[in-house]
Amino acid sequence: MSWSSAIRQVHRWTSILFTLIVAGIFATLGLGREPVEWVYYLPLFPLFVLLPTGLYMFARPYIGRRRPLEQE
Repeated sequence: MSWSSAIRQVHRWTSILFTLIVAGIFATLGLGREPVEWVYYLPLFPLFVLLPTGLYMFARPYIGRRRPLEQE
């Protein structure tokens, strides 16, 4: 597995984890229960992983195009 596909896979699974955490928080609030305060900090870890992996995937096509012009 190349680095690019590994980063894409990590980003994909982390986004699923982030979505499940946020949905769980909203479901708990929808049931009328107030979760403990530290639960609101749970989505931060996946966000810290999603930021660099997302920036890498965003910049990769632009970085790949940077090639020096060939001299004729």
